[in-house]
Amino acid sequence: MPEEINRVVTDSLASLLFTTSRDANENLEREGIDPSKTHFVGNVMIDTLLRHRQKATCLKIDKPNQYALVTLHRPSNVDDPNVLGPILEALEIISKSIPVLFPIHPRTAKRIREFGFCLNNLRVMDPLGYLEFLNLESTATIVLTDSGGLQEETTILGVPCLTLHHNTERPVTITDGTNIMVGPNKDRILDAFSQIMVGDWTPKGPPEYWDGRAAERIVHVLRDTAIVPLNGIDADFPIVFSTQ
Repeated sequence: MPEEINRVVTDSLASLLFTTSRDANENLEREGIDPSKTHFVGNVMIDTLLRHRQKATCLKIDKPNQYALVTLHRPSNVDDPNVLGPILEALEIISKSIPVLFPIHPRTAKRIREFGFCLNNLRVMDPLGYLEFLNLESTATIVLTDSGGLQEETTILGVPCLTLHHNTERPVTITDGTNIMVGPNKDRILDAFSQIMVGDWTPKGPPEYWDGRAAERIVHVLRDTAIVPLNGIDADFPIVFSTQ
């Protein structure tokens, strides 16, 4: 995917590389990156999630007891009616079992209008803020998404995730998480949904170092390598990167 090209270019330019999983270190070594530049520290996005999770769950949001939460935005899924159509058909069928909440991306909404698709039984809503979405994500029965970030978040939240894409940049969420890659295939989506609903599914994980302390480890590496001055920072004090 296009983002991966940017990542490879950035890898070659960086003085230090911080990874979220051990397989990422192996990938970088195959790219020809000097292993001494690479440091396995965990996932800073999970730092943010764990920091804000309690605040998010305290929000009062009207929602069903059981529901599927959907996000859909990748061009490969929403720009082709022959791909988008079967996904929406699967969601309509799922909505007969449990409510389907669909905070819709503007790009996706535009394509649905252009293609003449109907969303009669889905609970479509405007895009949500981070805390509001995290609230819904935390208590969802299942998440269906083509977002890489949600594959990571659901793994920590313990929520089953069906990835509506042919590949993933986060394979650790499959081997050590709650992610199942079904692609934009109607039958595979419905089969996986049925398995989860009857309990024929076992979560794994959490991945190593996805514990909310990735930022601390990064600071320790920066201190040890002396690439940037960190005078006045106590390395034993939790370091948190704010998203505000």
